Amino acid sequence: MTTRLLASRALALRWLAVVAAGSMFGFAAAQTATPARNAPERTVGEWLARMHEASRLRSYVGTFVVSSGAATFSSARIWHACEGQHQVERVETLTGAPRSTFRRNDDVLTFIPEHRLVRSEKRESLGVFPDLFKSAAGTIGDFYTANRIGSDRVAGFDADVVQLAPKDGLRFGYRIWSEKKSGLVVKLQTLDKDGNVLEQAAFSELQLDAPLKPERIAQQMVVPPGWRVEKAEAQKTTPAAEGWGLKAAVAGFAPMSCYRRVSDGGVLQWIFSDGLASVSLFVEPYDRQRHQQEGAFASGATHTVVRRLQDWWLTAVGEVPVQTLRAFADNLERRK
Repeated sequence: MTTRLLASRALALRWLAVVAAGSMFGFAAAQTATPARNAPERTVGEWLARMHEASRLRSYVGTFVVSSGAATFSSARIWHACEGQHQVERVETLTGAPRSTFRRNDDVLTFIPEHRLVRSEKRESLGVFPDLFKSAAGTIGDFYTANRIGSDRVAGFDADVVQLAPKDGLRFGYRIWSEKKSGLVVKLQTLDKDGNVLEQAAFSELQLDAPLKPERIAQQMVVPPGWRVEKAEAQKTTPAAEGWGLKAAVAGFAPMSCYRRVSDGGVLQWIFSDGLASVSLFVEPYDRQRHQQEGAFASGATHTVVRRLQDWWLTAVGEVPVQTLRAFADNLERRK
């Protein structure tokens, strides 16, 4: 698994979903939220459907901050415009190396100034969180419970605070701040089994229903003269056609799609989701020179398990507990 591919996927997971992941504002919702009073109860699916629709139908401009741990954070400026079923988005990093990422529906362009490079790929092949309506959304309630635990203010907006708790140890919990009028997610925390915040993402400043025109943002996607375009080719395939399968399913996680990433050396990517959390299995031929260290690694809520499988090298990545990735690794088998 290449570092570049993992970095590209991490960028998409963080910035293109708006309901991303993140940890640092230093207080728990139970301490800051006003107790809920006489609020109509919604199911898990109803809360998520409302949030999903808000992210699709509302235009906004804001500064988004993602943090994990006491000293790790990043921020970006987001412009999100909607016109009918068409969506255009611009994300400008404010920390770290300069990056500009544009999305027009499923087309994603990332501009990397120091290399005068534009990386082009499809959003669908990135496994972007959440995969609510690509999965069996009706089963989400089998694995999560939802409770409105109060209200709070984020970036000047009143928000419902909703706790999504997992029913097993294969997935993390979430605490979500959803703007009361629109349902747009303005803050999200990813929680471990003890309720500790692993990551947090939040708008520090937000303008809802901003007067943005999609064509204005789309015009900025023109590649400057002299810049190189690197297309991340991902060919749709099936695990069976590639000779892979699972001995047993991992509870709640359904297969979403499978790609052979031609531009990344032919790495196979098999994507799973439970409607909230997603897992990607990257499989490539074992190379003694490049593939040396097996084990499990964590960065905030994102865990990675790397393992040799006979003549193959597996990299399992997801915002899930490490035991979930190990369950996938243990059940992956070569069938031809």
